[in-house]
Amino acid sequence: MQKTVVLNIVGLTQSLIGKHTPHLAKWAANVQQASIKPVLPAVTCTVQSTYLTGKWPEEHGIVANGWYFRDEDEIKLWRQSNKLVQAPKVWEVARKADPNFTVANMGWWYNMNTTADYTLTPRPQYLADGRKMPDCYTQPADLRDKLQAQLGTFPLFNYWGPKTSIKSSKWIADASKITDNLYNPTLTLIYLPHLDYNLQRFGPSDPRVAKDLQEIDAVAGDLISFYEAKGAKVMVLSEYGISDVNQPVHLNRVLREKGYISVRIERDTELLDMAMSEAFAVADHQIAHVYVKDQAKIAEVKQLLQSVDGVEEVLAGAERDKYKLAHERCGELVVVAKANAWFTYYFWLDDRKAPDYARMVDIHKKPGFDPVEMFADPKIKFLLPKVAGKVLKKKLGFRMVMNIIPLDATLIKGSHGRIQEDKNEWPLLLSNTKAPLPQELQAVDVFDVILQHLQAPNPTQRKSAVAV
Repeated sequence: MQKTVVLNIVGLTQSLIGKHTPHLAKWAANVQQASIKPVLPAVTCTVQSTYLTGKWPEEHGIVANGWYFRDEDEIKLWRQSNKLVQAPKVWEVARKADPNFTVANMGWWYNMNTTADYTLTPRPQYLADGRKMPDCYTQPADLRDKLQAQLGTFPLFNYWGPKTSIKSSKWIADASKITDNLYNPTLTLIYLPHLDYNLQRFGPSDPRVAKDLQEIDAVAGDLISFYEAKGAKVMVLSEYGISDVNQPVHLNRVLREKGYISVRIERDTELLDMAMSEAFAVADHQIAHVYVKDQAKIAEVKQLLQSVDGVEEVLAGAERDKYKLAHERCGELVVVAKANAWFTYYFWLDDRKAPDYARMVDIHKKPGFDPVEMFADPKIKFLLPKVAGKVLKKKLGFRMVMNIIPLDATLIKGSHGRIQEDKNEWPLLLSNTKAPLPQELQAVDVFDVILQHLQAPNPTQRKSAVAV
């Protein structure tokens, strides 16, 4: 099979390639290009699973970055097990055609309990005394030690949170090159999340994004040169484009004010009680799954949410088929935001009653996605000395909480998840193949394009998007 590498530059769109991305602009001018019509929801886990299975969410089951696990009465986001993806992956199809085929998955999601040969995924150590230590998970296990011996500990706090920086994407890129030199995989999937951060913080129209474009361009240019020198076919793609927003929408507060949401009081703070709530929303950027306990109340909850300013669509039952999203993991209702809006997870009505995790980076406790975790609270005086004191306290073995995250959703100026009207904001696919790509691909077509780069047969016999 043909050696192939797929660079996933999150948030990259045609409109962002230009003077601030000289390496990508030069390369793009001499390769094939296509735009990708986003899958809904256009969020990381759903998009990646669609690309890697060639199936829609109604088939592979990844309906968002997280959902309500009904049998446990818990909302869980950012799970790691690849067994949650309910369809064969592109590497499994390729391996059936060639037993010598191997794949390295460097940071794409659902990268544990997987059939991939070589893997890397962020995985902190959660210690018994409550500390969270930066680390990563690899397969084979000793790859972790080889990578961290050369590159240092995985920079977890540069991967998500107020300290996000190019350091995490550069680490993944360098780890990918080391892995390639060690194992020479047939297919390598590389996740480069850097643009995701400030495009959400500031919005794509903000001039401060220029620096981020320059930084990721240098990393991507280096990777392209490295893999092309090894005779690889190179694909550059993105999962979604990020659009300017200015309106946070608090669906759970609307539901609470109408009596649908139940909370528990613990230590004078409020916690969402999913099991006792009649309806609640799991917010994920510009979409939300709303779970309704009593089927007889679906219509009235739908009518309520349709009246909320910032809501564009509320889909119930078979209406979810419009986006090929009707899976048992979905909410009874799927809510889509207007172009300038996005959904928070906030369910409290008084910030003094907000749960302790609300002011922390805590992606596994919050019952929805919280992009505000990328900010430190601007109201905190002497922030750096305060953080230094907390870190020192932690190193000395004392308990502490890094409660520096604001509760101001208006800080967020960029979001994604819906299908934008402007195709310049759609994700893209670039390839150094010689055969032309169609101008527009469906998200499921990426699966076919990867197989065709590998020169592997597609047993589904679906019409191919392109022949390479």
